[in-house]
Amino acid sequence: MSELLTQQIQQLPKVELHSHLEGCIQPQLVRAIAKRNGITLKEGLFNEKDMFAWDNFVEFLGAYDEASFCLRKAQDYRDITYTYLQECAEQGTVYAETFISPDHAAAVGMSYDDMLLGCVQGIDDAQADFGIVGRLIVSCVRHLGPEQAVVVAQHLADNPHPYIVGFGMGGNESMFTQADFAPAFNIAAASGLACTTHAGEVLGPESVWDAIDNLPVTRIGHGVRSVEDPQLLVELAKRGIALEVCPGSNIALSVYPNLESHPLNKILEAGISVSLNSDDPPFFATTVGSEYLSGAKDFGLDLEQLRNISRMAMQASFADEQTKARLLAVIG
Repeated sequence: MSELLTQQIQQLPKVELHSHLEGCIQPQLVRAIAKRNGITLKEGLFNEKDMFAWDNFVEFLGAYDEASFCLRKAQDYRDITYTYLQECAEQGTVYAETFISPDHAAAVGMSYDDMLLGCVQGIDDAQADFGIVGRLIVSCVRHLGPEQAVVVAQHLADNPHPYIVGFGMGGNESMFTQADFAPAFNIAAASGLACTTHAGEVLGPESVWDAIDNLPVTRIGHGVRSVEDPQLLVELAKRGIALEVCPGSNIALSVYPNLESHPLNKILEAGISVSLNSDDPPFFATTVGSEYLSGAKDFGLDLEQLRNISRMAMQASFADEQTKARLLAVIG
């Protein structure tokens, strides 16, 4: 890849729609927050390269939970949000949506209000300092069950905030069905929130069908295994449902053995709206910037195709129409 193309991609306005805020904490920030809160981190959390140490999905979840465990105050969430958006802005990102989990905060004794207060402050500070627009998607946790998801969705509906633009679901894909969560998603949608859900990552195309046929979603988190069902690809394009694709994450978690076998190009060729995303960047040794560079280096996408991915992502974002129009003009 030429030096000129690398430079052009670095300068290209980017859009990120799929990251988990607790999964965006860099090791140095974990240490700083843990020290500030008087928490001793588990031995072996980091490796000799000062990266999170894990070798399989179970160990990844353990490292993720250990890093999240040090979060106790609004200031902690402000610092994570600000640092994440700063890193995105340095890579040319103009708009970023990130998942936040009230259940994750509650597990360490934090209130939803304190978590949100911190996130909002981080978004405001980052926009003032770097010009990047940040927004939040509140996520329920699948393995905590449909009833808890309804609690989360109802609280959202009763306490709207302009920076909360969507409702989503992560967690263990093998527990429950997407349809089981229809009551929660319908509450969120009725309150005016756009919806997305993780599917087609651990499980196959049947999980995506389950989502698009039973939930009011306009996006699917990951969704890459949709390529295993040609009819599903046709249906996603027909319904205008966008996929939040995270190639680096898919390789790190062994959804695919390597980038050569990753179906990004097949999804694009099917006429489906796509965004490129980092998911949990420090855990997977990736960034939104490196995902765009990989688009050229590993998938053969040219600058205009990458710009079109930014356009598709902005159009599929949950931002208000005025913000969309302004940032689409910036993308060009």
